[in-house]
Amino acid sequence: MNNHYKDSKGLHLNYALIQERIEPESKVLDLGCGNGYLLKLLKDTKNIKGNGIEISQDEVIQCLEKGLSVIQGNIDKGLKQFADKSYDYVILNQTLQSTYNPDYVMEEMLRVGKKCIVSFPNFAYWRVRFNYFFSGNMPKSKVLPFEWYNTPNIHLLTIKDFFEFSKMHNITILEGIYTTRANIRKGIQYSIFSNFFAEEAIFIITRDN
Repeated sequence: MNNHYKDSKGLHLNYALIQERIEPESKVLDLGCGNGYLLKLLKDTKNIKGNGIEISQDEVIQCLEKGLSVIQGNIDKGLKQFADKSYDYVILNQTLQSTYNPDYVMEEMLRVGKKCIVSFPNFAYWRVRFNYFFSGNMPKSKVLPFEWYNTPNIHLLTIKDFFEFSKMHNITILEGIYTTRANIRKGIQYSIFSNFFAEEAIFIITRDN
């Protein structure tokens, strides 16, 4: 899981946004859960029944050291071990753009989860556009700190792309949260021009199978 902005206490700010939207006592599956910080936060504050999947062995070990139920696995290969609608929430936080088969991963998480939470950096953000246009180099920022040769982001997408994908795949968007410089952006300009002004997007989605 990529690093993100932190508040004065060192808490990843999009963790707090996700935390607010999880009902207490829920059953949660975190895909690409990294070192388990978000799962541990939800377990401690919302008393969730949580599981995670992470491809990195080192981070799986960190999760287990936190007392979390996490298995090593590749989400690009699907979630066949999980039954339909077996989780209240499936989370894919800052991971969609680094999957090899994002459409398949999305289909699987919508199958397994009653609601899904997806977040990703918006590659149409105006600073990214201007950086690319004026420098001629692949853009970098606090959200996108990587060089072109070592970036995990292999399927770049924008907020507009996500809306179009959702429409094509019969996905219902329940809520969209747009942030820039770690602050939630509200107002008509962000509703209409979120694809230009928002640095990151978080979507709550579902599908009636």
